[in-house]
Parts: sequence; C-alpha cells; structure tokens
Amino acid sequence: MPDEKVVATNRKAYHDYEIEEVYEAGIVLQGTEVKSLRVGRANLRDSFARVKGDELYLHNTHISPYSHGNIANHEPRRIRKLLLHKAEIKRLMGKVAERGLTLVPLRIYFKGNVAKVELALARGKARYDKRRAIADRDAKRDIDRALRERQK
Repeated sequence: MPDEKVVATNRKAYHDYEIEEVYEAGIVLQGTEVKSLRVGRANLRDSFARVKGDELYLHNTHISPYSHGNIANHEPRRIRKLLLHKAEIKRLMGKVAERGLTLVPLRIYFKGNVAKVELALARGKARYDKRRAIADRDAKRDIDRALRERQK
C-alpha cells in the first residue's frame, strides 16, 4: 500500500510458523519510541504477543533508544500494549488457549502517522516441515531457472 512505511519485518516467523490468520493492531508507544521507529530502529526477532486479562501485550520487541533522546529515553525491550477491539481479543484468547496457537508479530509499519503491528495467529512448524519448505522453494527456483533458460 502506498501510504504504508514498513519499519521492521519478522522474516524468521515465516520460516518457524505456519501462518493461519493475520490481524492489524495499533501499538501504544512513548515519544522516543515513535522517533526511533521512524528512523527504522526496531527488531521483531523472538517477539510474541500474549493476552493478559482483557488486553493484548507485545513482548520481547526491541526498539532501540532514540539517538537524540535525553535521560527520559525509553527502555528498549519493555512490554507494549496492543490495541484491538475487545471482540477480536476474546476471539484470539479462545483460539490461543484451545488449539495451541501463538500470536507472532510479522511487521511494524506506519499507516499514515500511526504505528501499527501486523499480528499473525500461527502454529509452530516441526523440523521436517521446515526442511520440506526449503526443498520445495529450491525445487521451484530450479524449475523457474530451467524455464527461463528454455525461453532464451
């Protein structure tokens, strides 16, 4: 989308998890966190979301301290609240509890002037599934290469 500026993506999530559903959530940030995100200083590796009470929180996301910040700079790995409708949170609570799914952030981006997180309801892949995905990707690449060579 033209008005979206992607700040960080979680490429490892596509390798480690099977993505079932995707949600867009707002994120509660402090001022220096927003400035740091605008510069592109975020890392989603090993981060996850968890429901606590009736609210959703993002854990283990690293947003680097703002370089021009002062003593009131934010803590890089603090727990951040996510904003979703209550019905969506209850639905996610049920799915995570009942079927053993996990909430994984896929990317952080700006939609206009507002920071958003793309959350995925995901199921962990087994090691042999990861190997199969890699083999399928390699086979597709070889087929595409052969077709390109044949067209020349």
